[in-house]
Amino acid sequence: MKKVLPLSTVVGGGYNKFWHFKGRYRVCKGSRASKKSTTTALNIIKRMMEYPDANTLVVRKVFRTLKDSCFTQLKWAIHRLEADAHWEIKESPLEMTYKPTGQKIYFRGLDDPLKVTSITVEHGYLCWCWIEEAYEISNEKDFDMLDESIRGAIPPETGLFKQITLTFNPWNEHHWLKARFFDRPDPQVLALTTNYLCNEWLDAADLLVFETMKKNNPRRYRVAGLGDWGIVDGLIFENWEERAFSVEEIRKVPGIKSAFGLDFGYTNDPAALFCGLVDKATKTIWVFDEIYKTGMSNENIADAVKRAGYAKERIRADCAEPKSIDRLYTLGLIHIRESRKGRDSVNNGIDYLQDYHIIIHPKCVNFITEISNYTWDTDTKTGKRLNIPIDDFNHLMDAMRYALEDILVGPTFSFD
Repeated sequence: MKKVLPLSTVVGGGYNKFWHFKGRYRVCKGSRASKKSTTTALNIIKRMMEYPDANTLVVRKVFRTLKDSCFTQLKWAIHRLEADAHWEIKESPLEMTYKPTGQKIYFRGLDDPLKVTSITVEHGYLCWCWIEEAYEISNEKDFDMLDESIRGAIPPETGLFKQITLTFNPWNEHHWLKARFFDRPDPQVLALTTNYLCNEWLDAADLLVFETMKKNNPRRYRVAGLGDWGIVDGLIFENWEERAFSVEEIRKVPGIKSAFGLDFGYTNDPAALFCGLVDKATKTIWVFDEIYKTGMSNENIADAVKRAGYAKERIRADCAEPKSIDRLYTLGLIHIRESRKGRDSVNNGIDYLQDYHIIIHPKCVNFITEISNYTWDTDTKTGKRLNIPIDDFNHLMDAMRYALEDILVGPTFSFD
């Protein structure tokens, strides 16, 4: 006997158009906790079981970010739809198979474009693509490449259709996503804005987070709360570019020094590790890696740093958490030290960094998001620009300052 699950009970409200739209592009910008990603995951699993010849490609800019995001959300969706027995889930390679038909969900990163464009499905047709955190794709040409790979005729009798779904947080109104999908009408595009107010499963504590944000940080609330486009004005750093480079080749340059900085976070703010290379002679900083995740205990941070291969590096950490620094030391990060925070340390650090050219590897997606949204604050009454950075998009920005204290300013004591 086939089990029937009421869709409204499983999915909730707010996404009726999104759920049923069959045009080429389904685009949803939304706030945090707006259900955009979980709804997309549920929709993909439901569609896969409904259309026996359809396959799905799930994409993020960087492959390594898929396992803890889309892959986990799709596993949750399978369980939510009580379909665990019908799916085979593999982590190596990252893949999901609907056992009754052999349909697959493939996972790829745009950091390996050949693997994206060369997918050949074993059964049926590649019909659907989900791009999560589409904001991370700063180059529209990368999207065009992906768009062109989801092509090819499908026999009309199958009832199948091709569709690309994009979900993201709308941090910056100047992003190409706005001009392409939101600023001009197109019958093949469904462009939606959703927010936490349509999420009926948030409890009182969840709602309080947004109410507090609304009161204390109205700018962030408009974007992270209501899903409006972020208005970016008064950028602190404009001396940067996104460009792929070889870390090994940069390390060979005489005078290059490594720099690692750690900013702590937990529930709402991420723990953020900055990994960079610095050349004082040419005033260049290369940002080559990052760790960026909420809910990380000190043990989790130590494990992540060790897995990344940075346990023996000298890491400067936020001096506001001496207990955490001591704990990380006992957990094996024996070269971790506290940062030097003093009067005007933030602005002085920014002054030094503004003299440098910052080259960011494309895989450092969170660093790119932060630096392209890190601005000077404004007076809420007068609208005048203040000489104070916003308390937002600053976790990796702070970690960078900690990392570069000795290199840019000079040490006040020796590590030896």
